Amino acid sequence: MSSSSLTLYASRPGFGLPDTSPFVIKTEVQLKMAGVDYDRASTIPPQAPNGKLPFINDHDEVVNDSTFIRTHIERKYGVDLDEGLDARQRAESWAIERLLEDHLYFTMVWFRWIDPENFAKGPAHFADSAPEADRPKLRQDLQARKAVELHAQGLGRHTPARIVELGTHSIDALSQLLGDKVCFMGEKPSGVDATAFGVLASVLTPFFDTPLRRAAEARPNLVAYVARMMQRYYPEHAWS
Repeated sequence: MSSSSLTLYASRPGFGLPDTSPFVIKTEVQLKMAGVDYDRASTIPPQAPNGKLPFINDHDEVVNDSTFIRTHIERKYGVDLDEGLDARQRAESWAIERLLEDHLYFTMVWFRWIDPENFAKGPAHFADSAPEADRPKLRQDLQARKAVELHAQGLGRHTPARIVELGTHSIDALSQLLGDKVCFMGEKPSGVDATAFGVLASVLTPFFDTPLRRAAEARPNLVAYVARMMQRYYPEHAWS
């Protein structure tokens, strides 16, 4: 992107994805949908104002949380990412977002962070920049904090088999809601598609071997949807 006064603070490409965070992908896609020019800067959650990514700095106005970033973009730049949707479709979009962000996302996180093999392959490398002697303890602490978060959220109180069952219910629901449409609300992308793409791509990335990925791969419409969205918004990114 050309130099801009709006900066998106993201994590980094990784795990076979344009960004390791589905929330960063969501916000970046919504910026692209809105046609807003931006620069991108990599950072880490502890350096974010509220300890989470993404956040933006728009002409010295800092906005946290992907949902509030969208509100800011629409208000400041006079765009409506749900243009053409009626009141019911807008309500359905919000319900789908909550299914994605407040449920399926956490099942994906469990298999990425708590499953030993996936953790070692993926998130454990977040400690690679630390001194070598400190890495084992730092990795242990990273995983322990995520386990505490998931336990507090509720999902982490279940067995892996139950977590698969819960995640598969959400995947089934999303497949039914998408049906044979190009996008969740019809033939053109709307705001909810940025969220759906971010979470579903994070589930489907071939980088991690998980039961959730296999469940999503068994729904051809979800596989095709993610491929379409990747080609549309990240044509430079290799995606199998």
